[in-house]
Amino acid sequence: MSKILVVAERKDNELRNVSFEAIAAAKKIDADAEVVGVVCGEDDLESLANDLIYHGADRAVTVKHDNLKTYTSEGYSQAILAVIEQESPDGIVMGHTSIGKDLSPKLASRLNTGLVSDVVDIEKDGDQPVFIRPIYSGKAFEKKVIKDGLTFVTIRPNNIAKLEEDPSRSGEIRSVDVDVKDLKTIVKEVIKKASDGVDLSEAKVVVAGGRGVKSKEGFKPLYELAEVLGGAVGASRGACDAEYCDYSLQIGQTGKVVTPDLYIAVGISGAIQHLAGMSNSKVIVAINKDPEANIFNIADYGIVGDLFEVVPMLIEELKKVKVG
Repeated sequence: MSKILVVAERKDNELRNVSFEAIAAAKKIDADAEVVGVVCGEDDLESLANDLIYHGADRAVTVKHDNLKTYTSEGYSQAILAVIEQESPDGIVMGHTSIGKDLSPKLASRLNTGLVSDVVDIEKDGDQPVFIRPIYSGKAFEKKVIKDGLTFVTIRPNNIAKLEEDPSRSGEIRSVDVDVKDLKTIVKEVIKKASDGVDLSEAKVVVAGGRGVKSKEGFKPLYELAEVLGGAVGASRGACDAEYCDYSLQIGQTGKVVTPDLYIAVGISGAIQHLAGMSNSKVIVAINKDPEANIFNIADYGIVGDLFEVVPMLIEELKKVKVG
């Protein structure tokens, strides 16, 4: 039986949704494989390990150390490499997040193996898994097959559906002692500039604003719309450059890549750099007063009008639907 290691990711002492999606991806790679979840941190990790098992992992490994309280590539690579050495997996899966994009190349280099990054789907050619990933800023897709050696992939959040949670599932939880030391970087304090609420990269609904929002005040209705829809707020680079919002909200080629079920582009013209970060959204709604705006070329639904009139109307109607 093959073994696939799933590297889980924490945020605010909870597992990110992509951790559970990575378990589902491991099952798509090999339905018969033993899936082993790995979670690192400094607190009691047993409840998080159980969450991995509830979502499909066969068992879990925890690595607890004071130097794993906050992510650093050095600390986490020491911990994960120690687990890899003990487990000798045939495959490794983790999220293509800011952490995954930093950690996975470091691990692949240390393991002297290849890496297929930003996977959005996994097909099968007989028993051979075929990994599908976007190229050319999402304009095309390529299929990758790993012929030999370790199967190491990162998956884009919100693309591979997680397995249904089953609290009746049980599995072994093993703790691994790793002396995480000689760190060149130590995080003393984390100051969050991003707003609380739904994680932008994992949100099912994203309301994004561009230069057309005109000001910081102009973003307030977008936050209200996102709250009504249970979603997150994003922005174009233009809006960030104009200091209407923080760069943590930036979506695009040099920002975050999102694939929500619903993407509402408000006052965004549709520059190619922005489209690279959101064009694979399942449903795109564009609100812009310029009927010739490029964003309408990829939108499923378009509203030509003043966003300062349209957005409040949408909020009002959506509130009526929720009350009803």
